[in-house]
Amino acid sequence: MWAGVRQRFRRFHEVLNLSKDQIDDGLVKQLGVRKSLHRAYYGDSTDEPLGFIVGSWGKGTAVAPPSDVDIFFELPVDVYHRIQTYQGNKQSALLQEVRGHLLSTYSQTNMRGDGQVVIVGFNTITVEVVPAFRYDANGRFYMPDTNDGGRWKLVDPQAEIAYIDAADRNSSGNVRPMAQMLKTWKRHCNVPLKSYQIELLVAEFMQNYLYRHHDHFYYDWFIRDFLAWLCNKAWANLTIPGTLALINLGDAWLSRAQTAHDRAIRACDDEYNDYTISAGEEWQKIFGHHIPIQVL
Repeated sequence: MWAGVRQRFRRFHEVLNLSKDQIDDGLVKQLGVRKSLHRAYYGDSTDEPLGFIVGSWGKGTAVAPPSDVDIFFELPVDVYHRIQTYQGNKQSALLQEVRGHLLSTYSQTNMRGDGQVVIVGFNTITVEVVPAFRYDANGRFYMPDTNDGGRWKLVDPQAEIAYIDAADRNSSGNVRPMAQMLKTWKRHCNVPLKSYQIELLVAEFMQNYLYRHHDHFYYDWFIRDFLAWLCNKAWANLTIPGTLALINLGDAWLSRAQTAHDRAIRACDDEYNDYTISAGEEWQKIFGHHIPIQVL
């Protein structure tokens, strides 16, 4: 029984990991952006500019092929005080200022300010820049949010990374692969959950999951049981690590989660009976072509 599960999910996981070329490309692009902003705001050139990688790259949950890499860039506090003297949407003004500095380096690159970030659209990968001001010595920052007239949003990106890291260690390294797989479901089925929400949900689920210390042989149950658990999270609040802000999940994603759960039940039954091709067909309805149909 279950002859194909370990091989199927191991191969699925391998396909989702970034290649060396993808990693190198993203690292080079984000470093160049940070160097450009360091020159603009601190007046010197350095191979070790301020700023750091956040988002899925920072958490180790990026999925191939990567669409973007997210970075924080810490600005001098005097820039915050200057921007605060502006009339109107101060946060939008900051994004446009950062965009202008980057255009001096990347004049042929498509670039725009968008909500909370400056998007630098390189041909191979997008770099999304969060210009931020240090709030305290504990790693919290103010970042701009241009929506609804503009505001400063308190965030703690390192606490989010640490939370995922701790959950992953507590689950024998299974949180990150699960997050990658479920973000593939999000992409394939157009699930209206954000990537960071999926990461936090997976971490929450896996921390007390009975089988969390097992390997790929249990991943069919991992997926089935997570989706069952997720279906009970409609309108629940997520607590953001570090700031303890509450984000309500709503229920726009619920019907897709219920459909995926039904398919996962059928796939698990087929795996149990070693109907490996039938199981693979059901898994592909959830994850697309990244998960193999034939495994034996």
